[in-house]
Amino acid sequence: MIEVGALRALRSVAALGTLARAADELGFTASAVSQQIKRLERQVGVPVLAPAGRGVVLTPAGQAIADSAPEVFQALERCAEAAQSASEGAPRGTLRVVAFSTAIRGLLAPVLSRAAYPELRVEVTEQDPGEALRSVGAGTADFALVHDADGLLPAPLPPSLARRWVHTDVGDVVMSRTHPLAGLEAPLDETALAEHAWVTSPPGTVCHQWFRRLFADEPDVRHRVDDFATQLSLVASGQVVALIPRLARPPLGETLLARPLRRPPKREVHAVWRRSAEASPAIRAVLAELGPAGAEVDHSPAAAGREW
Repeated sequence: MIEVGALRALRSVAALGTLARAADELGFTASAVSQQIKRLERQVGVPVLAPAGRGVVLTPAGQAIADSAPEVFQALERCAEAAQSASEGAPRGTLRVVAFSTAIRGLLAPVLSRAAYPELRVEVTEQDPGEALRSVGAGTADFALVHDADGLLPAPLPPSLARRWVHTDVGDVVMSRTHPLAGLEAPLDETALAEHAWVTSPPGTVCHQWFRRLFADEPDVRHRVDDFATQLSLVASGQVVALIPRLARPPLGETLLARPLRRPPKREVHAVWRRSAEASPAIRAVLAELGPAGAEVDHSPAAAGREW
């Protein structure tokens, strides 16, 4: 009989192309993954991998096994979830969560601080949306928070995954209370913003894409910093302003304030899990803590000015 661990190793190698990458994803050594593949070949009686340059490819037999793997994993997961649901539906065991950094700070951390499930262990790992979807699909994570970044990072789902909207994140301009923009009536428009110096996230990041979409011409960018807390320390000097997602904002204190934009950038945040885990008490508990499906989010100017 084929072992589940060997089947998972083959599927990971098929997706990533090398034993080393599969080992990193699964948390094993490359040698351990190689041994699992060899064990699988002994079990089925035919080779499942063939060398290809610096990587490997699946043989026709290996591809046939990998194509059948999702059905096996889903059946096993349904068995486990049925057992958990039958035991009073209490969340227990380990829930492996992957999410982008600001979702961890603004959404997951508050959930973990108020949730009371003594038998549930939640493990959180930071991953970008694309990687998070792969992790949930491959079974190396159970639950993900991903975003679409206002269409900049589309995240199509395979049929094996389910998704639910949980939050809309919005970008505001943060400035010192002594900055000239602080005296203007909100919401702010692009004309007012273009006259001032900025600190932005580096090129290639979602927030930098948000920033560039605000302006037709190149604005005055003085600093490029990835860490939002560091951006705010530069904003506190009074010389620059910054575009900060609300999920990423720490408390602004007495020296800084946030102003909404007339056309604010937005990103929709979704929870993602495997359909075979629909009955998981742990997943249902986290979803309930994140809020009811379709819950309204306050994007009013008053909300934009509140400290988080």
